[in-house]
Amino acid sequence: MNVRRRHISAVALTAVAALGFGTLTACSSDSAAAGDTGSFDVVASFYPMAFLAERIGGEHVHVTSLTQPGQEPHDLEISARQTAQLEEADAALYLKGLQPSVDEAIGQSPIATKIDAAGLTTLEEHGTEAGHDDEHGDEHAHEDEHGHDHEGGDPHIWLDPVRYAEVAEGVGKAFQKADPDHAADYRKNTAALVKDLKALDEKFRTGLANRTTDVFVTTHAAFGYLAERYGLTEEAISGLDPDTEPSGARVKELQKIAKEDGVTTVFYETLVSDKTAKTLAGDTGLRTDVLDPVEGITDRSRGEDYFQVMEANLTALRTALGAR
Repeated sequence: MNVRRRHISAVALTAVAALGFGTLTACSSDSAAAGDTGSFDVVASFYPMAFLAERIGGEHVHVTSLTQPGQEPHDLEISARQTAQLEEADAALYLKGLQPSVDEAIGQSPIATKIDAAGLTTLEEHGTEAGHDDEHGDEHAHEDEHGHDHEGGDPHIWLDPVRYAEVAEGVGKAFQKADPDHAADYRKNTAALVKDLKALDEKFRTGLANRTTDVFVTTHAAFGYLAERYGLTEEAISGLDPDTEPSGARVKELQKIAKEDGVTTVFYETLVSDKTAKTLAGDTGLRTDVLDPVEGITDRSRGEDYFQVMEANLTALRTALGAR
């Protein structure tokens, strides 16, 4: 479903693992190893899960992320040291189907509280390109070039604020059950987060209400839920290596779509190369811009947290779709 990513080398992963788990955001600077903090220790698989844990857990949790800032989460391979540290945590929060090595490590760990975000909302199937089967038919709707199996559905649920709020509510209940001494605070923090997510949903609804086109083009088929939520159509160049040019047939197809549907922009993301987007844009006379799948926050991100980056995405979509 997603384009091929540049792999982090084994040497780099070993170096990262040697440093232990890194915390994800500036608001959680303690880098102590999981299981050794005196807090409710939560290991999160990647940024959207860690963000939930931090917002819901507040001062009572110590959150660590298996995926380092700037690392493409689909490419993560768990090290032996990370597996050992994972076993000492109080809870694991992950999204089954997105990171196979994480699924395996958590499945084999003795952690008492295992929270699968995919089980807290409904997942749907989104094809490689919205409304278009590729030359291999439907099979690529479930498996990307890494062989990642997405038969359970598209995992990118955090890009839909409504589904993300459903996940937040489930995580909050799991925290309350696992750490009952702080249940009242977890309940309060969950309610505040859900309120913020509902406000974000409203911003998208109103911000995209008066637009000249419904179609947007991306290099990564990550925005199916967002598109569905707000009545949009995502056309993705998924299945292509970001370092190679799109096929002539796909360029021709997208040229036709762009002309017929008033497409103005080819979107790329911050954690992979923009070469494919720029090549397509040059061939079709379109502009390029960032639409961030919020899989990680780096100094290249248009914001410091999930909400800021999502609002930047809304601004980019409004421009691309001619919203007034």
